[in-house]
Amino acid sequence: MSANDETKLVYPGPGQVSYSSFLQLEKILDAQTMTTNAHDELLFIVIHQSAELWMKLQIHEMRAARDAVANDRFLAAYKIVNRVIRIQGHLANSWEVLATMTPSDYLEFRDQLGRSSGLQSYQYRIIEFLLGAKSRDVLSRHKQYPEHYAAVEQALNEPSIYDAAIGALSRAGFAIDEAALQRDVTQQYISNASVRNAWIAVYRDTDKYENLYALAEALVAVEDQFQTWRYRHMKTVARIIGNKMGTAGTAGVGYLRALVDRPFFPELLELRGEL
Repeated sequence: MSANDETKLVYPGPGQVSYSSFLQLEKILDAQTMTTNAHDELLFIVIHQSAELWMKLQIHEMRAARDAVANDRFLAAYKIVNRVIRIQGHLANSWEVLATMTPSDYLEFRDQLGRSSGLQSYQYRIIEFLLGAKSRDVLSRHKQYPEHYAAVEQALNEPSIYDAAIGALSRAGFAIDEAALQRDVTQQYISNASVRNAWIAVYRDTDKYENLYALAEALVAVEDQFQTWRYRHMKTVARIIGNKMGTAGTAGVGYLRALVDRPFFPELLELRGEL
């Protein structure tokens, strides 16, 4: 835009929708409440608040992708999953910004966090559930916030995007065990031989099963990006607090390290050693 173009911009009058009012910027930009005079506290707040906004969008997109797969709308599913991958990449890269904070910087306001932790994020739990990492035990951690509890419980009772993919395999003619097709979706998904065999067949004839092959690789990319996010989270925490206990009483880095490489779609990783 040239300087001349800038003078032609028409600004809204009183009562009309503006850039600021449409985005509710006053509400958003007034949400960073500082508890100390520490310079880096604002960085910490903005990184985590923006992550929650991106997670909100990711949940919206993942549900849409799951529903598209469940209805064999593969083209729509690819587009949406590709967007999810880009969102995940953005979230992973955000740790690089937070990593500019030194241990001394963090100590200036860490005590103000009390028992709070990003691992208490109910949206993070919803994303894990939509990927198939179900656990009724973690549901109880949100009981003090009824709206959060209800949102996480809804995701617990929903099929994951991988459940939808397994259904697509069955509709394509593969013999999938009823145990996988009719499983209790509130439980953690466990690798199934019939599902693994179906995916192997897809990878051995990619021309015949082009849609399923593309879906499988998209899911692998989703898992890869999510694990990258977990890894960068772990490395950032290690850089800032070392081996100290986490603010919410977890083992800190040790707890985060245990999460890395915990698979969502086990057969898609297992088959690589069998092709």
